[in-house]
Amino acid sequence: MVASHSLKIENAPVTLRELALAKIRQAIISGYFQAGDRLVERSLCDELGVSRTVVREVIRYLEAEGLIENLPKKGPIVAILTWQVAEQIYDIRMLLEQEAAKDCAIAATSKDKKALQQKLMRIAKASRDQDDIERVEASQAFYETLFAIARHTIAWEIVQRLNSRISRLRALTLRSPERQVAGLERMTRIYEAIEQNNPEHAREAVKQHLTEAANLAKSILSEQE
Repeated sequence: MVASHSLKIENAPVTLRELALAKIRQAIISGYFQAGDRLVERSLCDELGVSRTVVREVIRYLEAEGLIENLPKKGPIVAILTWQVAEQIYDIRMLLEQEAAKDCAIAATSKDKKALQQKLMRIAKASRDQDDIERVEASQAFYETLFAIARHTIAWEIVQRLNSRISRLRALTLRSPERQVAGLERMTRIYEAIEQNNPEHAREAVKQHLTEAANLAKSILSEQE
């Protein structure tokens, strides 16, 4: 008999590249680095305390995520987020998230609802603490759980590819004083519809949430353009 053997790495160490990647991603999403800002390698090396090799790897990664553009004769800059791009992201989210919420409401068990409620509580705490980055990350965790309950695994893969730009848009709208209904309240309505196993209400709650967010983003981005 062949002895059982596990290849799983326990408590894998976080590399410098992963730490630097998280720091720069957060700096872009939070607005510390503004759209169009040049990202100078030497300055980033000094700020982060890492080598140019690490910074270049991070820039390539964030370019693939759509947060950075590499311009000829200018080098890497923070990607300019236009309404034309944002509208497409909201359209994709509307299609995928409405269906995921509907199926989540149908499938959710008591255990699933408790898991989703915990994610909602994390959003609530971040809102009380006025921690925008944590609110963005908590919202992402809420949707990841929702998609998992709905078993929309391929749809979540698509959302993950857009997550950095989605997070940037979330942070943009969260900061807006024009928001008519708080994001937490909108997310609570989605949760309540799922908790009641009401697929149509869940679908409608997502629609209202994304429609308001998209209108806000359009207003902000059109003004910037």
